Amino acid sequence: MPDMPNPTRTANGQAVRLAVLMDPIQSIKPAKDSTLAMLLAAQARGWTLLYMEQRDTWLRDGVAWGRLRSVKVRDDARDWFELGEPKIGRLGELDVILMRKDPPFDTEYIYSTYILERAEAQGVLVANSPRGLRDINEKVYTAWFPQCCAPTLITRDMADMGAFLAEHGKAVCKPLDGMGGQSIFVIEQGEKNANVIFETLTHHGRRYAIVQKYLPEIVDGGDARILLLNGDPLEHALARIPMATDHRGNMAAGGRAEARPLNERERWLCAQVGPVMREKGMLFVGLDVIGDYVTEINVTSPTGIRELDKQVGLDVGDRVMEVLVRRLCSASHDT
Repeated sequence: MPDMPNPTRTANGQAVRLAVLMDPIQSIKPAKDSTLAMLLAAQARGWTLLYMEQRDTWLRDGVAWGRLRSVKVRDDARDWFELGEPKIGRLGELDVILMRKDPPFDTEYIYSTYILERAEAQGVLVANSPRGLRDINEKVYTAWFPQCCAPTLITRDMADMGAFLAEHGKAVCKPLDGMGGQSIFVIEQGEKNANVIFETLTHHGRRYAIVQKYLPEIVDGGDARILLLNGDPLEHALARIPMATDHRGNMAAGGRAEARPLNERERWLCAQVGPVMREKGMLFVGLDVIGDYVTEINVTSPTGIRELDKQVGLDVGDRVMEVLVRRLCSASHDT
């Protein structure tokens, strides 16, 4: 594939203006934070970086506005950012907005996607696509790829959950809006607390939850995080191996991360999911795979960049910037 332009400036001669909407930057863990890796890569290209939180965005008469602060970043675990004074500006006049707000995917998150969708309509590239963020629930959207998934039930009926457990003997149960391994239960047939778990996850049948057949490959092979950039996978996955005292491979839950090349089955899974992500404007996606099966499609704020960079020598943040450059160039050619 021929090299594409790697601009530090847009067609009008200005430096590329990239804003990030994220959780408070002072609260991140810089050594592990993928958003910081992206900002470092954008800064290295000479781009202008701007910072905002959810509270800094609003709509007025259909126009998306933001209270934007310049930000400088450093790869320093004790001193990783410096913020300027806030200035009000139209979000649609920026070049790129990174939507990197962590879940929960609640009503406030949805409202933020509406604001960003208006900004997108007014000229800015938003990654990931606001409409795609609303459409793609990270656990439910696996139902669009049944050929890629182990037996899965999404329901609020506790009797159906019990029948699914009896059918498969062992199952993983989790809420539809969790992250980082929160509230994930592994239940075996005969577990006396099974009904309590079903009641807790469904709020006594008032909320949907997901039940998946337990995949024993999690023990030795871990939960593989595969990063898709504009639908194409990186050549290495990040296998997250659970501690001996836990079923969860999530790094937030204490899992150990090991980088390894993709296998043939994982490449096939990516070929199934990747084109749909590209079509929906999901430029940076984390595909979670256990054994031969996809378990989640992470689109809100996937992680794993820092670990892959350290273990395999990748510069994933810069590859994300390259994807954004290609989109910007494509948009400029279209106009």
